Amino acid sequence: MTDTTRRSTGIAGLNLALDGGFPPGTRIVISGSPLSGLELLSQQFWRAGGAGAYLMLDAVPLEGMVDARGMDPAALAGAMQGERIVVDSLSTLIAAWGIDAATRFVLEDTRGIIEGGANIVYLLYTGLHNPLEEARMMRAADIYMTLRHQVHGNELERTLAIEKLKDANVPQRVIPYHIIAKGLELSTTSRVV
Repeated sequence: MTDTTRRSTGIAGLNLALDGGFPPGTRIVISGSPLSGLELLSQQFWRAGGAGAYLMLDAVPLEGMVDARGMDPAALAGAMQGERIVVDSLSTLIAAWGIDAATRFVLEDTRGIIEGGANIVYLLYTGLHNPLEEARMMRAADIYMTLRHQVHGNELERTLAIEKLKDANVPQRVIPYHIIAKGLELSTTSRVV
């Protein structure tokens, strides 16, 4: 049975995998390469309904996003409004402030926002951080998801893995996904062998 207290991810297949969506009051880290579609996933979550803020630290913000380039931790926390918040990207915070300050921001500076029931999605780019930095972000997250893509001959295989899920069973399978014009589309069926 789907939990109706959860917040939709904006992606039907991901909502199914998460038993209805993200539990309110959680820190979600989405890890992947810049070409994996993690920005599309975060934008689908942000646009899925309800008030929220998309803090863009890495590029020129799109319409409705907050230009967070150059903001310090206090300004970033102050710009976090609504129940759907995206920080694009956690990798930029780590590069600018160091791992200790980024970890403190995720766990302490935003604690009141999380306790108020908001969801904060942080993007973490693979291949930029050392194993200790990645481990600290994994530990700080309530939910940790990884988007992977591999080339097999002339085909591209994309999979989403939910690797950490606070207070719930972690799915035992990766979920295939496609990048389409409107964002990510997850497969909701399994192949029987």
